Amino acid sequence: MRWAVPEAEFMDPGTLGCQGCGGTLSMRLVLKELGDDAIAVLPACCWSIIDGPWPVHALNIPVFHTAFETAAVVATGIKAAKQIKGKDTTVVAWAGDGGTFDIGLQALSGAAERNEDIVFICYDNEAYMNTGIQRSSATPLGTWTTTTPDERPEPRPKKDIMGIMAAHRIPYAATATVAYPDDLSRKVRTALAAKGGMRFLHLLSACPPGWKMAADDAIEAMRRAVQTNVFPLYEVRDGREYKITHWPEAEVDVADYFSLQGRFAPLLADDALLNLVRNNVRERWWFLVERHQQSLRKASSPDGAHLH
Repeated sequence: MRWAVPEAEFMDPGTLGCQGCGGTLSMRLVLKELGDDAIAVLPACCWSIIDGPWPVHALNIPVFHTAFETAAVVATGIKAAKQIKGKDTTVVAWAGDGGTFDIGLQALSGAAERNEDIVFICYDNEAYMNTGIQRSSATPLGTWTTTTPDERPEPRPKKDIMGIMAAHRIPYAATATVAYPDDLSRKVRTALAAKGGMRFLHLLSACPPGWKMAADDAIEAMRRAVQTNVFPLYEVRDGREYKITHWPEAEVDVADYFSLQGRFAPLLADDALLNLVRNNVRERWWFLVERHQQSLRKASSPDGAHLH
């Protein structure tokens, strides 16, 4: 099988990423689509380490390291400076879930509300992995972390960051994962084409140490997340037009995804909690299906042409 992704490489080998790191694999694929006329803004996160020290860092584009909470606003400033110079350089803020869902949410929301012409990409490994696997608001219900141990696992469901971004009515938002590289690459190209406003990509990115699994199970874990609808693949345009981009061939139980990772041991040991999660996943999936079908109906109606 040959994937429809460019062969050019903009990331050098020998990064400081862990084996099987979904964030490292994601960066490699995204850079292939960005090309060399791009700038990356990295707040405090795993990628602050993975990139390596200057002047031998791994990315073959300019990189700005910035404070945890400031990825979106720094990217906004760099883009404005480029525009003043008459250049259309792509500026990407690349942050983990801590710098997106939590600490960086205020700057991200402000940039989205102003519809800044940047691409914000969250590689989501569902905890603060770089500082010791502490829970974040992206940590799923029933999950082990070092701050939510087996005796009292994560008590709250994962924050709906896509819902938050869609509520800002930005031009484009989408979910993706390297387990489906064609889908990811297409969404990066779509985001780049939607110039003139905020673009947001939410990438599920396996962390073998934090997820308590073997490194060579990383791709399979991300694939199962999609197959079980725990992490559906879809896109949202202007906060209103929803499109599911991958339809699982058959219903696969969520336990098939959870059982691959030791972090879900508390969840698998609690039938009531597991059933609650099952129901939450089904409800979220059918919500997306309804939005997808609603968007199709609007697009096919005489007064729905404005959606395109």
